[in-house]
Amino acid sequence: MNNIHPSAVVEDGATLGANVTVGPFCHVGPEVALADDVNLHAHVVVTGQTSVGARTTIFPFASIGHAPQDLKFSGEKSSLVVGEDNTIREHVTMNPGTEGGGLVTTVGSRCLFMAGSHVAHDCVIGNNVIFANNATAAGHCSVADYAILGGLSGLHQFVRIGEHAFIGGMSGIENDVIPFGMAIGNRAYLSGLNIVGLKRQGFERESIHDLRKAYRLLFATEGTLRERVEDVDKMFGTDPGVKKILDFIRTDSDRSLCVPAA
Repeated sequence: MNNIHPSAVVEDGATLGANVTVGPFCHVGPEVALADDVNLHAHVVVTGQTSVGARTTIFPFASIGHAPQDLKFSGEKSSLVVGEDNTIREHVTMNPGTEGGGLVTTVGSRCLFMAGSHVAHDCVIGNNVIFANNATAAGHCSVADYAILGGLSGLHQFVRIGEHAFIGGMSGIENDVIPFGMAIGNRAYLSGLNIVGLKRQGFERESIHDLRKAYRLLFATEGTLRERVEDVDKMFGTDPGVKKILDFIRTDSDRSLCVPAA
């Protein structure tokens, strides 16, 4: 059975799974779908064409699914898809997509969005991602699995953050951050690899050593980046982690690559 507080508003048309909790003074819009065991604490608003995956918990004053903050948006039907087992803390905002970005914003599963963080229109957020307090992603950003955004950090629109990357607190990210990379500063630069994160995720010592060697070669001063990418591919291309970095660099992007400080 569902537990709907008498002061909550669940509009006709909303779809609720089993064992859903909607706390005091919440508002659930008519096109919202809440899967099994979703828990909305007090004063949560979920609206628009928004689906929230099973066992996701949303804390007070979060605003999920309201119109995107884009002056080009003219009311077209767009959606926000939130995966399973997410924790969305107080004052978090997530917006649906726009016509310019495919009309959908997607958030993976098992993510933590701390208080005041923001996911803008047309973003693609992977699984096991952490947004610390007041971390923000502008429109059209992609944040891959296991990435961590430190508190008060901000991603420029169209930026890509690779798997297992770490963004330091209060960093402004204008350019793409490679998988396993660590970026800090205003404006941010690449400061090395996220070695702590790699160890926590159980990466083998040999793989970490290969990633370190590949990183040093990729961002050496000799030759062009294209030449260094080919050299790293020949030397370490069989390592899965190194391959992720090379594939990331070779992928077309609207932004430049975040590199070490000169």
